[in-house]
Amino acid sequence: MRAAVLRGGTVEARIVDDPVPGPGQLLVRSLACGICASDLHFMDHPEAGADDDSGMSTYDQDVDIVMGHEYCAEVVDYGPGTERRIPVGTRVSSLPVLSTAAGRRIIGQNPDSPGGFGEYLLLTEAVTRVVVSDLPSEVVCVADAISVGWSTASRARVMSGEVPLVVGCGAIGLSVIARLRHLGVGPVVAVDFVAARRETARAMGADVVVDPAGVSPFRAWRDVAEGSAGPARDLMAAVTGLPGCVVFECVGVPGVLDSIIKGCERGTRIFSVGGPPEGERLHTLTAKRKGLNVQFGGGPSMTDWDEAFEAVCSGGLDVGPLLGGTVGLDEVPAALDAARDANGPARIVVVP
Repeated sequence: MRAAVLRGGTVEARIVDDPVPGPGQLLVRSLACGICASDLHFMDHPEAGADDDSGMSTYDQDVDIVMGHEYCAEVVDYGPGTERRIPVGTRVSSLPVLSTAAGRRIIGQNPDSPGGFGEYLLLTEAVTRVVVSDLPSEVVCVADAISVGWSTASRARVMSGEVPLVVGCGAIGLSVIARLRHLGVGPVVAVDFVAARRETARAMGADVVVDPAGVSPFRAWRDVAEGSAGPARDLMAAVTGLPGCVVFECVGVPGVLDSIIKGCERGTRIFSVGGPPEGERLHTLTAKRKGLNVQFGGGPSMTDWDEAFEAVCSGGLDVGPLLGGTVGLDEVPAALDAARDANGPARIVVVP
């Protein structure tokens, strides 16, 4: 098959062997696959893959890897021991985890589990979902990106006495905003240096957008919180006179989470989704003094993934504001570079 292949730190389109479905696996044809910041982190930080003792995400610079974990695909064939419940030719997607004889592998981040930047890939039949929608595959493939922020916002369980602050308006931050809006939570304050992303955040449901180059995000949050204070407050709000603060860190750059710890209100709940591959140094004593609660990512549950997938496929959640152009396999290297530009769209989609 043709694929955009990562090897030795660079990506090029060439011919590689077709994947062969094993027990419980489906062979599918990639119809569309989004370029995610995780793809960039994976190729730019091979040490992170080398340090993953789970074996789920492994970067060997001397081996071909086909990235791409946000896909819409079409069933082509079945491996042994499958139920064959999904007919050949059906459009599908799945949580990007492949079950193999050697263990679970993240699709697109392991030599054993090629992703959607190639013509074919493998899926685990048990977690594969049928696309019940007339929407284009280029839209459906964004569901996995939505599921990450969707799951985080759901787990946060933002209460009526709290005001959320979303820091970073890439695809994950935007999906957090969309889920908060879907849950009826507000006002939502969104922060990003890039004007285009702030406008996209507004389109996805943010009530207030903030340029941190001109205004402190925490000053902006306080201004909103003071205006939204009402009778429904938790214990901290009763003490401080303000609603509680729930921060969603969706940047993934070293120093951002620590700046939140140093700048946020006492009693803030922080959900860190960004996770810089090179790690982060935190002022834990400051966090202790402020009584902060910090929870780290973990990825979406199957239930949250299914809910996000259904919301996108049904059209109940409009992901149009996230989408940019589409590219073919030969254009993937240039598209990866373009995806590094914060002024570009939240998603460029590869159509093999």
